[in-house]
Order: sequence, then C-alpha cells, then structure tokens
Amino acid sequence: PSLPPSPRGFSSVSYKDPVPGFRATARTGTFGRVQLVQQKTSKHFFALKVMTIPDIIRLKQEQHVHNEKSVLKEVNHPFLVKLTWTLCGTPEYLAPEVIQSKGHGRAVDWWALGILIFEMLSGFPPFFDDNAFGIYQKILAGKIDFPRHLEFTVKDLIKKLLVTDRTKRLGNMKNGAEDVKQHRWFRLVDWGAVPERKLKPPIVPKLCGEDDTSNFEAYPENDWASAPPVSQKELDVFKNF
Repeated sequence: PSLPPSPRGFSSVSYKDPVPGFRATARTGTFGRVQLVQQKTSKHFFALKVMTIPDIIRLKQEQHVHNEKSVLKEVNHPFLVKLTWTLCGTPEYLAPEVIQSKGHGRAVDWWALGILIFEMLSGFPPFFDDNAFGIYQKILAGKIDFPRHLEFTVKDLIKKLLVTDRTKRLGNMKNGAEDVKQHRWFRLVDWGAVPERKLKPPIVPKLCGEDDTSNFEAYPENDWASAPPVSQKELDVFKNF
C-alpha cells in the first residue's frame, strides 16, 4: 500500500505480507524489531516496526503493546499520577524502587541516566547477568565495578546517580536537574545550546546514502515469509492500534 502524507512528519501503514523492500534491522525490542525498508514505487526509505502478532497473543503480551501507544499519548497529560507501581522496562536499567514495587516517579530517570552513561563509556551495563532475576539481585546489592579507563569525575557522577536511596539521588533532590547539570563532568557543556540543538555531537556517523547500514549492529534475521498467517480474530485484538 502507498503511504499517506502525515502533518506530523511520519506515516503509518500495516502490512500482512512479508516485509517490503527490506534492507536491514536497525534495532530489536521485546515485541518485535525496527527495520529499514524501501518502498518500491517511491524509492523512499522508512523505519518499519515488525511484530509477529500470533506470538504476542500466545505470550499474552498484547496489552503491553497497546500500552506503548497509550503511554506516549498521555505522557504530557497534566493529571497523571506522580507515582506508578508497574514493573516494566529493560531489566538492566530498572531502578531499585521499581524492582521492589515501592512506587516510583521521575527519580528512576536519573538512575537510568547513570546506567546509560556507564554503558556508553564501557560498552556494557553496570549490572548484568544471564537472567533477569540475577540482574535484579545485583541492582539491589548496588555494587559497581568500574573499568580502569573511566576518569574520576564520571565515576563520581555515576555513583551519585546510582544511589539506592532515591531521596539522595542526584537529580532528585532540592535543586533537581541543576545538580546534574552543574556536575564537574558536564563542565564543558553549554546547556543553553542544548534546547537550540546547537551542540555538535562527538561522533557524527559517515553515511554514503539513505540505505547505508554500515553503522547498524548485526542481528540474525528472521524468515518472515514463513511466519504463520494472521487470522481476523488476532487482528481484531489490535484494532485501532
């Protein structure tokens, strides 16, 4: 099918057949993967989210998929409650209060920032195990082993972000985000230029064209042509998604 124009800068279309014009997988997730595809008629490139509906229904995960859309719709709603008790997210990034079902708010984002900084500089998360339960145990234990190449200032920042007591977690105290922005590790960051998008990223990928996938991570590809056909009953579960 042709892609209708969208005033928001993107379009949505559903495919029941194998993925059209597939080039490469850009990213994988819990419920599917995002692929770079090319429409045959217009030759335009698009990001296509691919989900195997029968598998989602078999695992009873359809409500989680619907939640992805509903959360995005409500994220700026002024009357949302400040705390939630839902255990969801990438295990390596979950804050202790999420795992312990204590109710959580924005403090979990500062914890996740600490995990992200560690992983971006190290290539792996600070809390890792072969199964989710092992990851949760290590998060609750709170022991961090830093690679030798990390400098003192960034280790100090990570330690202050990965504080189990959220009332003492950097970013979640009286001065809020200002405590994070004023940390020594960010001393060279022009925060005024951030919202204006004037900061130059430290790494700018070199691209040969829209179809250049040289910066993509290699993923094992599924044989989508052999995927079981979707019944009308299964499609009805995702009506208006």
